[in-house]
Amino acid sequence: MKGLKQIFDFYINSSIHVALAVVSLSWLTLLEFGVLMDENLLFFIFFASITGYNFVKYFGLAKFHHRHLANWLKLIQVFSFFCFILMCFYALKLETKTRVYISVFGIITFLYAIPFIPKRFLLDEKLNLRNIGGLKIYVIALVWSGVTVFLPLINNVIFFTEDIIITSIQRFVIVIVLTLPFEIRDLQFDSLKLSTVPQKIGEKKTKIIGILLLIIFFFIEFLKSKIKFDNVVPLSIVVILTLFLLMNAKKSQSKYYSSFWVEGVPILWLLLVMLF
Repeated sequence: MKGLKQIFDFYINSSIHVALAVVSLSWLTLLEFGVLMDENLLFFIFFASITGYNFVKYFGLAKFHHRHLANWLKLIQVFSFFCFILMCFYALKLETKTRVYISVFGIITFLYAIPFIPKRFLLDEKLNLRNIGGLKIYVIALVWSGVTVFLPLINNVIFFTEDIIITSIQRFVIVIVLTLPFEIRDLQFDSLKLSTVPQKIGEKKTKIIGILLLIIFFFIEFLKSKIKFDNVVPLSIVVILTLFLLMNAKKSQSKYYSSFWVEGVPILWLLLVMLF
């Protein structure tokens, strides 16, 4: 059992789970707009997500404790290095304009972790995008929306339509909602200077905002020119499940509540769409 737990913890801590969530949303875009399976793109997104997330999560630890790294962190570093190599390999298989588009999100990821902003503009000593008060959740939602909606379509030369814009808004909204349980969990850890949503309006009002966003997320589906019943049913299940997870989120939640169950919603969404 201990060995299985260590494997599972590595699965979570090495960002494999969140990478599968990003891939799932990207795959959903391909299915929704009738694009053939783009394996090179999905593999790129998978390895890029692991590389990016691990860079953001562990940059500080590696920087200040590089001589005394714990074994688990060393393993994640080696794993991330090979993922970076594979990311570069699959990037070369993408369209040139896709790589240009990707570079924008690469820069955002870099600035999200690396100090670069003059201290007078920020509220603590970590001078990066991640620590600008109130900005974190929107940066995450913007990147996820751009990578999982526009990137698959750009690489497959699909011209933007109103339906694509609506889908990108949906992704932006659902990512914000899925991030709220993390922010509720981190109330006991985050500096008040971060000005997260729960810090600014409280846990109860945060959940109310989440409910309103879920309503928007669901009903703007009906603004699309092509409404498919096969999409509406999985969408309804995703809304109900996300609502349940949001309402039960709390500061003292279990170790895997957000990092596994909440982040697993996009994976379930893809499975439901495939089932229907």
